Amino acid sequence: MVQGNDTSISEFILLGVSEEPELQPLIFGLFLSMYLITVLGNLLIILAVSSDPHLHTPMYFFLSNLSLVDICFTSTTVPKMLVNIQTRSKVITYEGCITQMYFFILFAVLDNFLLTVMAYDRFVAICHPLHYTVIMNPRLCGLLVLVSWIMSALYSLLQNLMVLRLSFCTCLEVPHFFCELNQIVQLACSDTFLNNMVIYFGVVLLGGGPLVCIIYSYSKIVSSIRGISSAQGKYKAFSTCASHLSVVFLFYGTILGVYLSSAATQSSHSSATASVMYALVTPMLNPFIYSLKNKDIKEALKRFVGMTGITGPVVLGMRKCP
Repeated sequence: MVQGNDTSISEFILLGVSEEPELQPLIFGLFLSMYLITVLGNLLIILAVSSDPHLHTPMYFFLSNLSLVDICFTSTTVPKMLVNIQTRSKVITYEGCITQMYFFILFAVLDNFLLTVMAYDRFVAICHPLHYTVIMNPRLCGLLVLVSWIMSALYSLLQNLMVLRLSFCTCLEVPHFFCELNQIVQLACSDTFLNNMVIYFGVVLLGGGPLVCIIYSYSKIVSSIRGISSAQGKYKAFSTCASHLSVVFLFYGTILGVYLSSAATQSSHSSATASVMYALVTPMLNPFIYSLKNKDIKEALKRFVGMTGITGPVVLGMRKCP
């Protein structure tokens, strides 16, 4: 519990996407549907990759990790929002807010790192195909994912520790559907200069750095593809990274759109509505992008669905035997 201006702070008020009572059932149904699609879609990707030996490669290892992170990413915010709408309560405890903020930052940064690692994987596969299996060995793949987890956890911990040092006033209404870092910092009564500096430094270093690496990787990939003589070879090389490139554009495009729109409108509720794009829409669309654009994932999903369809009747038949 934190003291601010002689006032004990134990909870925040999440105002949500909209405060209109008549819109709450619609918002509940929409967010519940999107959340279930996100979880089911990403879970199918994980099951398809794990059940198909042909997909036990670095590229799909990183993809299954991305799907797992996307499930966790949406699960940090949406269930609490749905509970609040259902119970008609907008309260989140101080401890719950800090915990939600920690995991949201953790999985958001981890998403960013995994997309960068996947770009490096495609760079090695296309620019150095003969050395691909040597470079992208299981040990390096596991190490890249582990380092991504550690760096994300440490950065998220740093941001949370910076928030814990703040004191808050009596106005504790958060114009968002989750405890968003910038919104929480703006509610503080104490000096937030250091917090803002850490946030901006983190955005530049952990946001801009990976983006530069992705752009560099794809500039090299494009140069290598242009050097391929046959049209079929060019198509095959580009098709291996088309899905990832689409997800990268979606991830960074929505984040950029959110901050540009919030800067233009200066409206907190508009920012909350726009945040739905990267907090829920992007993780929901990722499985569709990979299943539609990636032939291997398509075939693996068909085999997995077919396998479960065959297994079901057999098990039922066995139960009927005396």
